[in-house]
Parts: sequence; structure tokens; C-alpha cells
Amino acid sequence: MTFKVILSVTGVNHGEADLIVAAELCRQVDAHLSFLVIGLAAPPPIGEYAAMVSDAWLEERRADMVRLDERLSAVRSFRADNVPSADMESKYSEVTFADEAIGRSARSADLVVAGPELLAGDLLKSKVIEGVLFSSGRPLLLAPSGSRPTLRPKRVVVAWNSSLEASRAVHEAIGILEGAQQVHVVMVDPVTEERGGGEPGGDIAAFLIRHGVKVVVDRIPSMGQKVEEVLRRHAVDTSAELLVMGGYGHSRLRERVFGGVTRSMLQDTPMPILMAR
Repeated sequence: MTFKVILSVTGVNHGEADLIVAAELCRQVDAHLSFLVIGLAAPPPIGEYAAMVSDAWLEERRADMVRLDERLSAVRSFRADNVPSADMESKYSEVTFADEAIGRSARSADLVVAGPELLAGDLLKSKVIEGVLFSSGRPLLLAPSGSRPTLRPKRVVVAWNSSLEASRAVHEAIGILEGAQQVHVVMVDPVTEERGGGEPGGDIAAFLIRHGVKVVVDRIPSMGQKVEEVLRRHAVDTSAELLVMGGYGHSRLRERVFGGVTRSMLQDTPMPILMAR
């Protein structure tokens, strides 16, 4: 996959940190940068108190639009000074429908970047992640604070469990993997397939080798640790610059109630992660 259009989502209260990350990624691969500036609107009041609070609600919406215009102006100035090829749009969406609105915008990009300011938040972060992964069909790059995200990493870890989500992530990242010096396909507590009986990970390794990827398959026992802990440690041990993984192998509800690798990684993002579903 060649990333020619990268989307950066930014909120009305953000600064330039996420914009800088996205602009640098575009420079690395000579990509066009799209900015989506989004404001989240409170739902309209309903019920017996609606008439009493409607004036306050309308005033809040007017203030939101002022903040959105100010943010648009700031992003426009950044674009003029830092990005040779870019466009921008804005959305003011009710919280309930924001993920779908973000997903629609993401469909016309090759990659969506969630920078450190976005990831440090809560509500908009969750709307961006769910909108991209569930409503766009596009991959998402998480770029946490303190990291140095790159689309040309030398060392990459791929979290592999033979799932549809993991396969999608590998295919979305194939251009990155082809250019890396070494790619570690990591399997935690792998189980040999009943049919075929081949070594776990052998099929995806063969696929990557045919793409010219320099691949090593690491089969690691969890030893009672959580899968996400094993992945984090192995990424550090291999000096990986990027982790590629599938997102939400279970439903969002199950992830929220019982926990999961995706949920853990989103709560504590240890390094740049390219995630797809």
C-alpha cells in the first residue's frame, strides 16, 4: 500500500503537535495531507426541562462555532507555512454521530493519523478510533507522545494471530514492511492448525517473503502474562519503531466489558502502532 493521502484529525482545543506529526509523515513519503477539524456538539435538550435549557444550549453551540472557526484559521495558517500539498474541511457533529462522520471523511484517505494531542484526550480520541476502524475501512496510525513515528521504519513487529483483522493490517502495511530491514512476526502461544499441520506463522511468513520482506517468525509463550504485555516487551527487545496489528478482533462491547489487546493498547500506547480492521 502506497500512502498518497494522509488524513489528520484535530479538535478545536488542540495545538500544533498533531499537525507537525502529520506534516512530517507526508514529507517522508511525498503524500498529500488532508486536515479534518472537528467540533463535538452536545445533543439537543429533550424532556420536560428542554424549554428551560434551550437558550443555554443555543449559546453553547454559538460558542462552539466560534471556537471551530478559530481552529480552522489556525490550521489554515499552519498549512500555508508547512505543507505544500494539503486541503482541509471542518465538521460540527453531535457526539452520538461523530464516529460515523469521521469515518466518512477517512474513506477518501489512504491512512489516518492520530497524533499525541488527540491520543491524550478521551471523547474525541474514542470517536476517531471507532470512526476509522469501524466506518472507513482505512488503517489508523497511532502516534503517541514521546514517539518518533515514521512510515519508513527499519524494524517492525507484526502481531499475528491468523485473524482477519491481523491479515488486513499486514496488507495495509505491506509497503512499509517491504522497505524495512527486519520484520518480526510475533505469535503469542501459537497453536498448530489442525488442517495442514504446518508451523504456526509459516503461511504469513511465506507471503511476506514473496513480497521481498526480510521476515523472522517469533513464537513466544506468554508464561501467564497478558498478550499485550508480551507484545510490548518484544517490541522493546527488538528495538522496533512500529507495531502492526489488527484492531478489535472482538466486538466493541466485549472489549469494553472483558478487556482485550486492542483496548489495552489504546489505553497505553507504547509506541507508534498501525492498526486496521
